[in-house]
Amino acid sequence: MSGPSPTLRAVRPLVMGVVNVTPDSFSDGGLYLDAGRAIEHGLALVAEGADIVDVGGESSRPGAEPVAEDEECRRVVPVIEALAGSVRVSVDTVKPGVARAAVAAGATLINDISASLWPVAAETGVGWVAMHMKGTPPTMQNDPVYQDVAAEVRSFVLSQATEATAAGVAEVWVDPGIGFGKTTDQNLALLHHLVELVGGGFPVLVGTSRKTFLGRLAPGADGRPAPPQDRLAGSLSTATWAMLAGAAMVRVHDVAATVQAARLVGPTRLPRRPTTMPTTMTEELDAKVAMRGMCA
Repeated sequence: MSGPSPTLRAVRPLVMGVVNVTPDSFSDGGLYLDAGRAIEHGLALVAEGADIVDVGGESSRPGAEPVAEDEECRRVVPVIEALAGSVRVSVDTVKPGVARAAVAAGATLINDISASLWPVAAETGVGWVAMHMKGTPPTMQNDPVYQDVAAEVRSFVLSQATEATAAGVAEVWVDPGIGFGKTTDQNLALLHHLVELVGGGFPVLVGTSRKTFLGRLAPGADGRPAPPQDRLAGSLSTATWAMLAGAAMVRVHDVAATVQAARLVGPTRLPRRPTTMPTTMTEELDAKVAMRGMCA
C-alpha cells in the first residue's frame, strides 16, 4: 500500500495547524475571516512549528450549513497562495471545484471529510485524506448509531483509501473522524482502538482539538462543559494518546504545545524502549511503527 512520500516520514509525528477562514467555526469562527488575518495566523502557526497548515472556508461543526462554492474559493484561495511559499498547505473542503482551485493556488493535500474527492487528488497529483463522517454536518450528531464504531469506521476509511491508491493517488491518509457523527463514548472507543486503524497500513491523521466531547469530559467548576478556549489539556492529552498509538499526524489549533509533545513522543516510538514497558505492548507498538516506516 502507498504511504506518505519520503519527505513526510519523520521520527516524530507531524502537526497540522488549523486556519479557519469562516464566520462560524466552533472554536475560532470569525477570528480569521479576513484574508490578511488568516494569513498572519497561518504564518504564526508556521513559526510555532506546524508541518502543514490546513485552510478551510466552510465550517463542518455540527449543524453547519453549506457555503456556495464561489464564496468558499474566495475565502481560501488568497490564503493558500500566500502561505504556500512558507509551508505545506492542505485544503479542508468537500467540493471538487474548491479542491482544484486550492491545488492551483499551491495546496498539496486535500483534507476531505466526505472521503469522496480521491478522483480530484488522482487528477491533480496531490495527497488526500479520507475521513469518516456519519451523515453531514447539519445532521451528523442526530443520534448516531453503530454496531461496532471502531470496526465500521476502520472498514470504511481503509476501503476508500485502497480505492484511491488503486486510482493512482500516491499519498493517502485515513482519519477516523472524531466528533463527526459520534457520541462521546464512540469518540473514546475510536481512540481506544486507534492502534488497530494504524495497523491498516495507511498513515493516520487524528483531530480531537478543542472538540465538544473534551468539554463534556472535563467540565468547568460550575459543572457545565468547558468552552473551546478551555480545552487545551484535553486536546493535548488526546493528541498525545493518538501519537503514542501510532498516529502519523494530529490536527490542532494549539500548535506550539502539540509540537513540543510530538517531539517528546517521537523518541518513545523507536524500537528501543524501556524494559519496564510490558513486552506485549512494546512489541505491538513497535510492529505498528515499523510497518508504517515512521522510524527513519
